[in-house]
Amino acid sequence: MPQQSTPSTGRLLYVEADGGSRGNPGVAGYGALVRDPDTGAVLDIDAQPLGRASNNVAEYSGMIAGLRMARRIDPDAAVHVRLDSKLVVEQMSGRWKIKHADMQKLAAEARGILPSGQVTYEWIPRAQNKDADLLSNEAMDAGAAGTEWVKAKSGIKVTGGESIHDDGPLAPGARVPEPAAGAAPAGVAPPRRAGRLHHVEIWVEDLEAARSSLGWLFQELGYAVSGEWSEGASYQGAGEYLVLESGPHVSVGGHDRLRPGLNHVAFHAGSRAEVDALTEAAQSRGFTLMFADRHPFAGGRNHYAAYLEAPNGFEVELVADPA
Repeated sequence: MPQQSTPSTGRLLYVEADGGSRGNPGVAGYGALVRDPDTGAVLDIDAQPLGRASNNVAEYSGMIAGLRMARRIDPDAAVHVRLDSKLVVEQMSGRWKIKHADMQKLAAEARGILPSGQVTYEWIPRAQNKDADLLSNEAMDAGAAGTEWVKAKSGIKVTGGESIHDDGPLAPGARVPEPAAGAAPAGVAPPRRAGRLHHVEIWVEDLEAARSSLGWLFQELGYAVSGEWSEGASYQGAGEYLVLESGPHVSVGGHDRLRPGLNHVAFHAGSRAEVDALTEAAQSRGFTLMFADRHPFAGGRNHYAAYLEAPNGFEVELVADPA
């Protein structure tokens, strides 16, 4: 087995993941689990249908789900990812280039989950990945039937109890961990993923200008840079993520918020004082304060917010917590 980069806890977790597509592209799904390598106990499982997607997207999605489960269990553990996809292993290990834009974004998302020094990758034969394979087939079965995958009915059972790692209060600006997949009090149905925001992708003409304005603002709001590639950058939040992307496929011209389509994106931005401070800092970076004659109540007497236009024309709303 490859040498491990052991963090302070000295603990090791295995992530086993798989994904498949019946048709490639076709009905797709992924499965992932976290295993204690010393006892063989399964600490957590996850599987989800992906609608219509390629096999590679499903493989990457399974790995991402496994890394997130491992982070929830112990964000300081060394994580060894075991996959039967040689493509994903070689690309994530840095030995093969990632040419496809979709794969670049998924790889960037995966690398943003844990520090690179904590994660290693290993290719294993499909025969050694049967549990993750079963989970991914359960997900594809659910997708084909138009139903949800149900953790309690899975053929793979959690055999080792785990609690979410807790180091005390979060530091300012730290991201809130995602709730454990399928976790819910006894007798209460787990929250649905369907309908929840997954990510927002913003196409820009000038990537560097957008990163210095919108990218800066995302980080001030608590998002962390989770990936960078030649034509884009991603910013990870508590569950959703944001993408800025440019390239030859983007039409020339700035964003026009008054045309049909997306008008603006609004963020919770803390207290009124924090909104004011961030608004002032944003203007020094080229943002323009909109509706200045009605600021900060342009949205109504009980809605304290700043409406800002980025240098590329994109509008962002910063909403204060209720007084």
